[in-house]
Amino acid sequence: MDRNVGIRTPESIEFSYELAGLGSRFLAVVLDMLLQVVLFSALAFGLSLAAARVGIPRHAAGPDAEKFAAGVAVALVVVIVFAIFFGYFIAFETLWNGQTPGKRALGIRTVRDGGYPIDFGAAFVRNLIRVGEMALGFYALSAVSMLVSPENKRLGDIAAGTIVVREGRLAMPQRLRAEVEPQYGATRYLSGEERALVRRFLERRESLTPLRRRQVAAQLGDRVRGRVPPDLQRLDDESLLERL
Repeated sequence: MDRNVGIRTPESIEFSYELAGLGSRFLAVVLDMLLQVVLFSALAFGLSLAAARVGIPRHAAGPDAEKFAAGVAVALVVVIVFAIFFGYFIAFETLWNGQTPGKRALGIRTVRDGGYPIDFGAAFVRNLIRVGEMALGFYALSAVSMLVSPENKRLGDIAAGTIVVREGRLAMPQRLRAEVEPQYGATRYLSGEERALVRRFLERRESLTPLRRRQVAAQLGDRVRGRVPPDLQRLDDESLLERL
């Protein structure tokens, strides 16, 4: 079942996000993990070829040299595993505005609570928790957390203050129509053009300086005052234009 979350900005603008569901998020993780395995296999293969070509110098051969080489190899593997399987998510979510290749393929994105873009700190926290979630039942706790959370949050999202949402996509119209100035019909006292002038002034008067506002109102008022009944002629310029 799709869920939505409402967001109100500091400017009092309200909009809503459609939350990403368990299925789309799981598929995104699967795609990312497949890419991680490919990257790890490629790096491991390249390093093994490099190690076989370089080898240990004959003059340095011995038990100590072999132990040292084995220790370096283990440390290098640990660094590569950490960088690929942990740093992968942090780097992509920080640099790709909340998306990994898997998320981008599924059309979902991670954002902070309130709809703000994710930053490095939030990406680091949510993916640090990911290590524990993956180790304990391969995201089983995450699935339970998402099912009971009103905002589909896994444990990492709760800790980092993030949500995962679907990207809104707008269809491109076949033809873009130019904005046309509305046409106003003539009335008893005003022509269509004069009505348009009066309407435009009333809509934009708040953006004018007080002096300029009085000047424009006086010009328009003087233009039409002689045509209106005596009770309207006694009104000030802006009140007269508002009545018309």
